[in-house]
Amino acid sequence: MGAAKVDRVTGGRVFVAVSAVVQVLVFVGFIVWAKPTTLAYKDPVQDVQLYNLFLAITVMIFVGFGYLMTFLRFYGLGAVGLTMFVACLGMQVSIMVEGLMEHSFESFEVNMMTLVKGDFAVAAFLISFGGLIGKVNPAQLVVLTCIECIFYAANNQFLMVRWLNIKDCGGSIVIHMFGAYFGLAASWVMGQPASKEKEKSSTVSDLFSLVGAVFLWIYWPSFVGGLLPPGSVEADIALTNTILAMLGSTTITFIASFALSGHQAFRPGDIQNATLAGGVAIGAVANMNIQPWGALLIGLAAGLVSEVGCWKVQGFLEAKLGLHDTCGIHNLHGMPSVLGALCSVFLPLLVERGGAGELGQPLDQFLGIVFTLIVAVGSGLLAGGVMSMLKDDSEGFSDEAVWDVGTQAQQAQRQRSDLV
Repeated sequence: MGAAKVDRVTGGRVFVAVSAVVQVLVFVGFIVWAKPTTLAYKDPVQDVQLYNLFLAITVMIFVGFGYLMTFLRFYGLGAVGLTMFVACLGMQVSIMVEGLMEHSFESFEVNMMTLVKGDFAVAAFLISFGGLIGKVNPAQLVVLTCIECIFYAANNQFLMVRWLNIKDCGGSIVIHMFGAYFGLAASWVMGQPASKEKEKSSTVSDLFSLVGAVFLWIYWPSFVGGLLPPGSVEADIALTNTILAMLGSTTITFIASFALSGHQAFRPGDIQNATLAGGVAIGAVANMNIQPWGALLIGLAAGLVSEVGCWKVQGFLEAKLGLHDTCGIHNLHGMPSVLGALCSVFLPLLVERGGAGELGQPLDQFLGIVFTLIVAVGSGLLAGGVMSMLKDDSEGFSDEAVWDVGTQAQQAQRQRSDLV
């Protein structure tokens, strides 16, 4: 009991110190570089549309991601609460870091588009958190958010936008691929959890997680079309293609889940994740003229790839490489993002623009995949090393490590340990 008490106090002090320093630095940055919006788009209607998109994407971040990760039976507060913390701190840090990089380290306006881009960055951080959930303390999450933000912004602004000018309206490459492989690399460095005793779900926790998946499903088209001109043909194509892709990934997930179980039952973990894979894969080509059947096909393929990952690949990686992926981010975000990115390489050779979004250059799209993987894995290894220095021996996959769960038995136990 004494050791547990020391861990709680030490971990709390590190978290308070690190997060307070980051918050102060960001606050000073806002004083020096951030300027109020002047309605840069000169169109009040468009700005209102952007705000509606921001609301939808933020619901995805706070409710969708938060509740999706409540599948762990004893980690509900950590899933929803720490998602909220990472989202709020991460958005501030990303607005400052990416804003400076985008505007050549000069002052910049904070407008609705800035906030939407902040949400996108937070999505990458939360994807990485999914691979580490239940195994990291709050201080480590602050480190993950700050290191990932720097490399995410640098990869996006300097490599993807300025150098290669890749086409990736829905973030298959710059968000999903980066977040997944950053988180997987960090998880690999940190190694296997000390105990997996509480790494389990329940009917209630799976139900809450499925609620999160439903929220993500409903609002995902807003995420994919968030950076496109509202009301344009290009945006409309992106929205409809995203919905079709997710319809496909959802139906194939239910079919494959039952089939791979030996025709016994649906597996909740598959339904919570693989149903969303179509939204991940379609992001790089959603605004292109790929035909409705093409969008549906990409969704079907993504759902099937994700299902195979859930049943075969995840266990293989853990057994052979020691890669522990708590939430299965490789299945939902990693492999489907690679599928979607490869579609963006080959589809420009097969389709015409036809009034839709601009097609990417195949070589540039391919280099975007290569460099994103290099930067994500390299920076993820770095983050994992730094986070390992803040590791404690508290029990994993349990809210009790950092939350006051408030039951009478636990309060009595705390009082007894205080006496000791």
